[in-house]
Amino acid sequence: MDRSKDWFSQAVHILKQAKWNLEGEFFDGVCFLAQQSAEMATKALCLHYKLECWGHAISRLFHILKSDILIPESIVDLGKKLDKYYIPTRNPNGFERGAPKDYFTKQEAEEAIDNAEEIIEFCRKIIQK
Repeated sequence: MDRSKDWFSQAVHILKQAKWNLEGEFFDGVCFLAQQSAEMATKALCLHYKLECWGHAISRLFHILKSDILIPESIVDLGKKLDKYYIPTRNPNGFERGAPKDYFTKQEAEEAIDNAEEIIEFCRKIIQK
């Protein structure tokens, strides 16, 4: 059973949550949700090609996909940027002191959304062919 469209739909939904968090100035949450949305879109692409897609690193998922499709290095680089938001946005032990909420900025949050949107659009073009 192909669940790629379900995963892709959830990716878009989570990106909307990230944008909502941006309005509330929850920048750590925005960065995490942007990472999650791009991860889910990438997993949707893996499922579209019937590939195993375990883990949370977007760049690693793209590495798996490279055997089936051409992925521009610029897209892989966006995944690497978002990969950095998987753990430190949620766990206080990612920093010597303070909580994640103390470390993430509006600029980082906006960039994370932009990066996730690019990855989602890249995946959308392939899945909807």
